[in-house]
Amino acid sequence: MAQCVQSVQEFIQDSFVPLVAALCSEEAERLTRKNNLSFAELVKPFCRLTSEVHMRDPNNQLHIIKNLKIAVNNIITHPPQPGAIRKLLNDVVSVSQPAEGLVANVITAGDYDLNISATTPWFENYRECFLQSMPASDHEFLNHYVACMLVVSSSEPEPVEQFLKLSQEQHRIQHSSEYLYPKWFIPNTLKYYVLLHDVSTGEEQRADSIYEEMKQRYGTQGCYLLKINSRVSNRGTDEQIPDPWSQYLQKNSIQNQDCYEDCPYTVISNKSSDHLISDGLDSEIKDGLPNNFKTHPLQLDHPSGSLDSTDYTKAATSLQDSKKSNSGMPHGACLTLTDHDRIRQFIQEFTFRGLLPHIEKTIRQLNDQLISRKGLSRSLFSATKKWFSGSKVPEKSINELKNTSGLLYPPEAPELQIRKMADLCFLVQHYELAYSCYHTAKKDFLNDQAMLYAAGALEMAAVSAFLQPGAPRPYPAHYMETAIQTYRDICKNMVLAERCVLLSAEILKSQSKYSEAAALLIRLTSEDSDLRSALLLEQAAHCFINMKSPMVRKFAFHMILAGHRFSKAGQKKHALRCYCQAMQVYKGKGWSLAEDHINFTIGRQSFTLRQLDNAVSAFRHILINDSKQSPAQQGAFLREYLYVYKNVTQLSPDGPLPQLPLPYINSSATRVFFGHDRRPAEGEKQAATHVSLDQEYDSESSQQWKELEEQVVSAVNKGVMPSNFQPTQFCLNHYSDNSKFPLAVIEEPIIVEVSFRNPLKVPLLLTDLSLLWKFQPKDFNTKHEGETKELGTCDGAMIGTEAIAEFLINSEETKVARLKLFPHQTGELHILGVVYDLGTVQGAVTLDGIDPSVGLQTGKFVSNGLSVRGRQDLEIQGPRLNNTKEEKTSIKYGPDRRLDPIITEEMPLLEVFFINFPTGLLCGEIRKAYVEFVNVSKCPLTALKVVSKHPEFFTFGGNTAALTPLSPSASENCSAYKTVVTDPTSVRTALLSSASSVDFGVGPGGQPEVINVPLPDAILLPGASVQLPMWLRGPDEEGVHEINFLFYYESIKRHSKMCHRVLRHTAVICTSRSLHIRATVCRSNALEDEEGRGGNMLVFVDVENINTSETGVKEFHIVQVSSNSKHWKLQKSVSISEDKDTKLASRERAKLCFKAVRCKNSEENYTFADIVFGNEQIISSASPCADFFFQSLSTEFKRTHVQSHTHASQRAGKQSFDETVRLIQRCSEVDLNIVVLWKAYVVEDSKQLILEGQHHVALNTIGKEAFSFPQKQGLKKILGNSDWEDLEQELPEMVLLKFFRPENTPVPARPTPEQLSNLIKTSLHYPESFSHSFHQKSLCLVPVTLLLSNCSQAVVDVMIDLRHKTSPEALEIHGSFTWLGQTQYKLQLKSQEVYSLQLKACFVHTGVYNLGTPRVFAKLVDQVTLFETSQQNSMPALIIINNI
Repeated sequence: MAQCVQSVQEFIQDSFVPLVAALCSEEAERLTRKNNLSFAELVKPFCRLTSEVHMRDPNNQLHIIKNLKIAVNNIITHPPQPGAIRKLLNDVVSVSQPAEGLVANVITAGDYDLNISATTPWFENYRECFLQSMPASDHEFLNHYVACMLVVSSSEPEPVEQFLKLSQEQHRIQHSSEYLYPKWFIPNTLKYYVLLHDVSTGEEQRADSIYEEMKQRYGTQGCYLLKINSRVSNRGTDEQIPDPWSQYLQKNSIQNQDCYEDCPYTVISNKSSDHLISDGLDSEIKDGLPNNFKTHPLQLDHPSGSLDSTDYTKAATSLQDSKKSNSGMPHGACLTLTDHDRIRQFIQEFTFRGLLPHIEKTIRQLNDQLISRKGLSRSLFSATKKWFSGSKVPEKSINELKNTSGLLYPPEAPELQIRKMADLCFLVQHYELAYSCYHTAKKDFLNDQAMLYAAGALEMAAVSAFLQPGAPRPYPAHYMETAIQTYRDICKNMVLAERCVLLSAEILKSQSKYSEAAALLIRLTSEDSDLRSALLLEQAAHCFINMKSPMVRKFAFHMILAGHRFSKAGQKKHALRCYCQAMQVYKGKGWSLAEDHINFTIGRQSFTLRQLDNAVSAFRHILINDSKQSPAQQGAFLREYLYVYKNVTQLSPDGPLPQLPLPYINSSATRVFFGHDRRPAEGEKQAATHVSLDQEYDSESSQQWKELEEQVVSAVNKGVMPSNFQPTQFCLNHYSDNSKFPLAVIEEPIIVEVSFRNPLKVPLLLTDLSLLWKFQPKDFNTKHEGETKELGTCDGAMIGTEAIAEFLINSEETKVARLKLFPHQTGELHILGVVYDLGTVQGAVTLDGIDPSVGLQTGKFVSNGLSVRGRQDLEIQGPRLNNTKEEKTSIKYGPDRRLDPIITEEMPLLEVFFINFPTGLLCGEIRKAYVEFVNVSKCPLTALKVVSKHPEFFTFGGNTAALTPLSPSASENCSAYKTVVTDPTSVRTALLSSASSVDFGVGPGGQPEVINVPLPDAILLPGASVQLPMWLRGPDEEGVHEINFLFYYESIKRHSKMCHRVLRHTAVICTSRSLHIRATVCRSNALEDEEGRGGNMLVFVDVENINTSETGVKEFHIVQVSSNSKHWKLQKSVSISEDKDTKLASRERAKLCFKAVRCKNSEENYTFADIVFGNEQIISSASPCADFFFQSLSTEFKRTHVQSHTHASQRAGKQSFDETVRLIQRCSEVDLNIVVLWKAYVVEDSKQLILEGQHHVALNTIGKEAFSFPQKQGLKKILGNSDWEDLEQELPEMVLLKFFRPENTPVPARPTPEQLSNLIKTSLHYPESFSHSFHQKSLCLVPVTLLLSNCSQAVVDVMIDLRHKTSPEALEIHGSFTWLGQTQYKLQLKSQEVYSLQLKACFVHTGVYNLGTPRVFAKLVDQVTLFETSQQNSMPALIIINNI
C-alpha cells in the first residue's frame, strides 16, 4: 500500500471514536449560522483533546487515554441511502488528485526506474469518508451515540423550558418505536446541557443567571455556558482570524447536514448496485417519519434512477458546487481567537466532566452486571439453551456454519452486554480489557452460530490485539480472515467486509507483510463496486512495488486493472494516472500488444479529459511501433488518431503544422535530382542516357564519371585543376559526397525523391503532398542578401512547388514520391520536409491487393472524410567522421547538404540525340552515325567537348575541312570512307599520301581522350540544333561494351558559382568476332632498294576469318592494306596468287607479303601508303580511317612520353653508356603500323548488306609477331572457347600475387643477343651456278662479294673471320672449300654505311656448297669487348659447281 499521513494506530483510533449527538433549538442554530456553520460543524475542529485524560477501569486501575478524539454530529433519524453514499465516495475520490508539480518518488528495481506517487490521498480520503458514512448496526455499538448535547440559546424567553423540550425530544427519538435510527449506546444516555450565549447581542447577566439555575437543576458536571460571537461580522477585516473549519468541511462528512441542501446533483451508480448498507436488522425501516428528522441529507431525489457509470463525465460537480456554497462566505466570521479557546475549553470540560465519567460509570455497571450474571442468570440462560438445543454446540468451521444472520439478541442479552462493554473499552483505548471481552463474546456468538455478531467480535478482537501496548500477543490475522469471509460469503455484507480489509491491510502493511496485504486487497475486488475494486487494486499494486524485492511487473499489471476499474467507475483522471504509471514498466520491453492497449486507453482517457496533446502522443506511439495488431484493429487505431488530431488542429487552426507519425520516411534514402526529364527517343533518334532517378547507383561508374570530368576540366585549364572545382552530381543520394552545397540552376526543376514506408496493414492516403522549404534570395554577383522566406510553400514567385493530389501507400508497402520545385530566383534553398493531408480510404482493408501505381491517379480513391494536415521533417545524418584521432575516438558526423542547394544564375542546357546509332557491330567495323546537339536553354553554349575512356571508339573527323568530306563515289556506295577510283595499272603498288597527327587531335602534348566537337562558329545559340557526323569503330574485343561519353560545355558568360556543365551518355555496343590479323617484319636479303639505299624489309600479314556463322556474315574481302609510319612505307605487294581480290569465308586464312622501304624522315607528318586490292582506293590519310589509326596510337604516345621522362631522370654518369645501349636497341626496332581495310558481305532478312571496317597492327620489333587485338584474345582463338573458359577460371588464382616494377626502372644495361645480331646486316652476292673444267685446272676460283650494312646510327667496328670451324658437323655442312686471301678483315662502318668486300672461294670438286661460312663480329667503337658477338646469317648461301 502507499504511504499514509497517519500511522496505523492513529488511523484506527480516529476511525472509532465516541459519538456525541447534538440537538439544538432553532435560536441556538441561528446563532451558529452567523458563522456560516452548524453547531456540530462549529465544534468539529476542536474535538481532539490536547492533553492526556485519566479514568479508572473496573479493577480501579488508573488508565491513561492519549490523543482522544470525539465526534459531535447532528441527529439524523433516517439512515443514508446506498446510492447517496456511493455518490459521496465518488465525489471524494474524484476531487482528490495528485498535487500539481509534486515530485514523484523514484523507485529503482532492476532495470526499471519508476516515477510513482508515494502517497495516495484519494485513497485516504475515501477510507475516512467510507468509515464515517457507515450506518449504525445492532450487532456492534461502535457507531452508537454515547451522549447527547442539548443546546439552547440564552436569548430565548424560557431557556429551561426549551431544555426540557429538547430532552423530551431526545428521549422520544431514542425510545419510541417509530424511530429506529440513530442508535444509542445505552438506554440511559448522558445528556449534557449547553447554554449558548451570543456575546455581541445577548445580555451576559441574564446568561449567567440562567446558567446558575442550570447548575442547580443539572449539576455542575452536566451543563456548560458557551460564549461565542464576540466579534461583529461587519467590522473591518483588518484582523485576520484563522479558519480551522475549511479542512473539515471540504471532506464533506456524511453527517454534514447542510452540504447538499441547496445543490442538486446527479447520482452515479454502478451497473451492479451495491448491497444495501445494512446488517440485515433494519429491514423493517419505513420512510414515513412524522417529524423534521426524517430526511437524510444524502436522500436521493429519485431513488429509482441510476445512470451508467461509463457516461459519467461530471463526477465532481456536486462537490464543487457544495464547495462554492460553503466557501462563498468565510467561516467563523463572528468568532475571535478567544472564542476558539472557549470552544476548545468547552469540549475539554464536556469530555473530562461529562463524557468520560459517564463511560467509566457505564463500564463499571456493565462489568458488575456481567459478574452478577455469571452466577444464576448465566447458568439459567445456558441451561435454557441446553434444554432447547441439546448439549453444547462445538465450534464448527466457517464453511459448515449455516446462514444465521437473522438471529436477534434482545438488548439486555448478556452476549450483547459483553460486546457493549468491549466497544466502550475500545473507544477509550483500553485495548487489553476490550480484547478480553471481544474474545469472550466471540466464543458465545460462535456457540450460538450468530455469525454476524461473531464476525464483528473477531474483527475487533484482532484490532484490539494489535493495538495493545507492548504487543503481548501477535496480530491474529486469521481472525480477520474469518471475519472477512463471514461478512462476504454468509452475511453478504460487502461494506463490513471492506472495513475489515481496510483495517487488516493497513496493519499488515505496518508489519511489512506486503504480500499478504496485497492478497487481501485483491480478494475483495468484485463486480459490485468498480470504485472500491479500483482503489483496492491500486493499493495492491503499491504493495507489490514496496516489497523488499519489488515485483515490478505485478505492480504494472494491477495498475492496469485498477485503471480499468477507475474508468468503469467514471474516474477518468485516476484511470489515466494508473495507465501512465503502468506504462513505465511495459514501455520498450517488446510487449507490443500490451503497449498498444495501454497507449490506446491513455489516448482515449486523455481525449475525454481534453488533454489533447497527451492523447495525440499516445495514439502516435501505437502507430509508430511495429504493430502486431490485426488490420481491422490498426484501422480503428488510425481513425481514432485522426479524429483526435483533427480536434487538436481545430483548437489552434493558425498554429504551426503538427508533426505526423505516418508514414515512415527513410530520410537517408532521400534522393535529390537536378535537371529536366530528358526527351525520349523519337524514331531513329536516340536521346543521351544522361542520369535519371530510375538508374541504380554504381560507385565504380560514379568514380569513372568523376575522373572523366576531372580529365576534361584539367585539359580545358591547361593541365591545372581550378581551386573551386566541384564534380557535377546530378543525383545526390546516400552514397554520394554530400559535404558541399549542391548547385542547381534557376528555372530548372529540382526533384526530391522521398521514400515512404507504411508500417500498418491498412493503406494510407496522402493528399496534397508537397515539399516544405525556406529560401534566402541572394544575388551572387553582388554582396546584397535578401531576406529569408520561411516555409514559403505558397510563394510561387520565388520557388514553384508541385503537389501530388493523391498518393496511396498500400499496407506494409515502401513507395517513393517524386516532388518537384521550380526555382525562379537565385539564392540559398533549404528543403525542410514534406507537408500533406494524412487520411485513409473507405473499405481500407479490402484495398490491400491494389496496384500501387494507381495511387497517383487523381480522384481515384474515396477518402473516409477523416484527414489531418501535417508535416514531416527530412533530417539526414551525415557520414561518420573517421579521419583525425579525435574523430576516431569520439562519434562525430559530418554535414549532409543534399537538401540545401544553391540556386545559381542561368546556364545553357544541352540535349544530345544519336541518329542511326548501332547496337551491334563487328570487331573493327566502321559505321557512320549522326549526333544532334540541341541547346534547350535561353543562353548560348560554347567550348563543346566530349571525353571518353575509349577515344578509339568514335571520331567526329579531322580538324581540317579538306580531310573530312566524302568523295562522290563513296557517297554512291554508301561507304563511310573517302575513296577514289584507281588505275588498273597501279594495283598492288603503293599509293602515297601524308597527314599530321595534330590534324586529328592527337599529339605528344595533348590528351587524346578529350575531343573537341566541331560546332559551326564554336557556338550553339539558344534553341538551335546542329547535326554532325560521327564515325564509330567496333572495339577489337568481342562482347558487350559500355562506353561512356561525357559532353562538356560552357556558357559564354563566366559565372562565379558554376563554370561548366556536363551531359553523360552510356552507349552499349555488342561486338562479334570478325578478322584476326597477325603480322611480322623481317629484314630483306636485298640490301638495296630502287633508290640504292639499304634497309628494305618484308612484311608478312596473316589474316584469318574467325567470325561465327550465326551473325550472318557470308564472307570478308580484304580491299586494301595500308601502312602508316614516319620512317617506313609499304612499297608493293609480293603476292603468290594471281587473284585480284582476297576473299575469306568462315575460318579461312590468307597470307599476304609486302615489301617495305624507308621513307624520308618527317618529325610531324606520317606517310600513308595504300596497297589496293580492289577498284577503289580508300584514302587512309583522311577521315575516318586516319582518325581511328591515330587514336589507336594514343597509348603509344603516352608510353614514349613516360619513357622520355624516365630517361631524363637517369644519373649523368651513365648517360653516354645508356645512349650506346639505346643505339643498339634501335637497330631491332621498327615503327611501322599496318591497317587492313575490309568489307563484309552480310545476309540479313534475305537482303545483302555490305559492312566495312579496319584493323590495326603495330609492328615495333623485327622478328616479333604482332596482333590486331590483345594477346589473350589471340590465345583464346588458338585454344578455342571451351579451353579458354577453363583457363579464365584459373586466371584469378594465377594473378593473385603481383609484383610492381618501380617507376624509374633503368634501361637494361646489356642488349639482348637478338638486338646485337641486328647491328650488321650481311649479304653474299655470287652466281647461283658456276661451270669450271677441272680437267684443265684443278682449282676452281669463284668471286664472291660480301655486302656489310650498318643498321645502327653509331660507328661499328666489324671483324670478319673466314676460317672454318673444325668440328665434323661443320665439315658436313660446308663441304670442302676454302677462302683464298686474308682469313680476317677488320673494318669500321659509319652510320647506315654499306661496304662491299670482294672475296674468292676455292673449290676442288663439283657439287653444291654453302658459302655462308664467314663469321662476322661487331662491336661499338667506344666499347672494348662488351657487346662483341657473332653475326650469323640465317639463310644458307648455296652454290652449284659444275664440271665442263
